[in-house]
Amino acid sequence: MGIANRRWQDAAAILVLLQLFLFHSATSQSFIGVNYGTIADNLPPAASTASLLMSTSIGKLRLYEPQPELVAALAGSNISILLGIPNGDVPSLANSPAAAASWVAANIPTTVPVSAISVGNELLNSGDSTLPPLLLPAMQNLLAALPAGSTTKISTVHSMAVLSASDPPSSGAFHTDLAGSLDPVLDFLHTNGAPFMINPYPYFAYASDTRPETLAFCLFQPNAGRVDAGSGLTYTNMFDAQLDAIRAALDAKGYNGVDIVIAETGWPYKGDADEAGATVENARAYNANLVAHLKSQVGTPRTPGKSVDTYIFALYDEDLKGGPESERSFGLYKTDLAANYDAGLAKSGATAAPTILTPPPPAQGSTLQPSRGVTPTGFCQTTATVPGSTQGQQVPLNSYCYIPAGAVSRRADAGTWRLVWFGVLLCMAMVAGK
Repeated sequence: MGIANRRWQDAAAILVLLQLFLFHSATSQSFIGVNYGTIADNLPPAASTASLLMSTSIGKLRLYEPQPELVAALAGSNISILLGIPNGDVPSLANSPAAAASWVAANIPTTVPVSAISVGNELLNSGDSTLPPLLLPAMQNLLAALPAGSTTKISTVHSMAVLSASDPPSSGAFHTDLAGSLDPVLDFLHTNGAPFMINPYPYFAYASDTRPETLAFCLFQPNAGRVDAGSGLTYTNMFDAQLDAIRAALDAKGYNGVDIVIAETGWPYKGDADEAGATVENARAYNANLVAHLKSQVGTPRTPGKSVDTYIFALYDEDLKGGPESERSFGLYKTDLAANYDAGLAKSGATAAPTILTPPPPAQGSTLQPSRGVTPTGFCQTTATVPGSTQGQQVPLNSYCYIPAGAVSRRADAGTWRLVWFGVLLCMAMVAGK
């Protein structure tokens, strides 16, 4: 009995240590990034931006183009970089391995980790028909130019317009018209262990369907849930639905091993009179609840227990952007470094309390239009038939999202996998003690 008790005590001690290790690993991982846009004439100095980032729990920074001063200021910060290449630079990189080698030598820092290089931004839907055939050659040349042993991944960022179907999420599929350019890129990602990067915006889904229940669904607030008739899964927020539509599209192509990175998502805190939902309260609710959702590691109904790297758009407002007011009002912070609202990004790890709002009715006589006409709503179908067309308007269908139903969710508890592993480890510890 004494030996048996000691074995149980040893096994229990091992499990406690493993639990502490797993808990530490889970809580120390960073899934939160932010986009650094530069279409502005009042951005703070690089050192100030670096200090701001280091005062938060943000662990990843997406740059749309090289920013040497900011990268230098981030040395020793443990903040990794997703480094972008503008669409206009893709042709030279595609046509010249030497140009790719020069770009890598000039722009890959040695003081800050670069998790990935994004070759272009929403290039397949840019409206420039000369660019898609050049995407893969540019990616291949850049990969070949990386130093031996480099862990930097080569990828590209897509808009949700690459999907031809997303309602319900299990029907997610890529536009067949894009297959000639997209399929080789997907194979490249799969072969090289690089992620598929995409820009989903639940805000634009709400802009196309301003019912109160849709606002709650988009803001991660209490709602009846929406059932995917194809999978039987219940969705309680638009972010998960859009993410799982992308996952379904990748799985349908046979790329279930390709990870997803959310390169952009966000919510404007201000907009024009006809931009429903662009308020400080809604922006805080979306981003704070998104951060809490990611930190919980609950995952999505299709992939429970797994958070994806997510870059919030954006760190600062960009005052030189054209278009509606919302385009200049996505910033988490003002350029004087003051927060526009609390998004739960304090370095202490505190998370802003979930925001529950009673959505106001749309202003009488207002005309609600998505502020990015080429971005489909995800989880809500559009009638666009020509991917990337800048001429055609994407007109939402009469039924934007399927009607909520009361089926029981099959979402797994985020802690289930830990319990399974604890059971396995306990058995191993008991066997080892015999």
